[in-house]
Amino acid sequence: MGYFQRLLINTITFMALAYLFPNMLYISGFLTAFIASFVLSFLNGFVKPILHILSLPITILTLGLFSLVINGLMLQLTSFIMGPGRFYVDGFWSAFMIALILSLVNALVSSREAKRHY
Repeated sequence: MGYFQRLLINTITFMALAYLFPNMLYISGFLTAFIASFVLSFLNGFVKPILHILSLPITILTLGLFSLVINGLMLQLTSFIMGPGRFYVDGFWSAFMIALILSLVNALVSSREAKRHY
């Protein structure tokens, strides 16, 4: 699956989550969700690997579950970069839950894509 397709899936997921959980996530529009998806992918590509290396001992101790915390932090950082008037995540636990759902959607889409190639 291409980069643009993943951005589009994340954008649609953001919009759906903002609709389903309006107290947890605010997005001002589709374009904002698309830009937030791009910002999140940029952070996941450049900042997240550094955080994974720095948190490797605790990630090993928690059997990889600390990666979910890092995903929540990436989403909060995206919210901070985008600004509260356009894209807002209400607190860490909201970011954690949204990041968890976003990860599950991406895993589901990736597994379906992998099955299609066999």
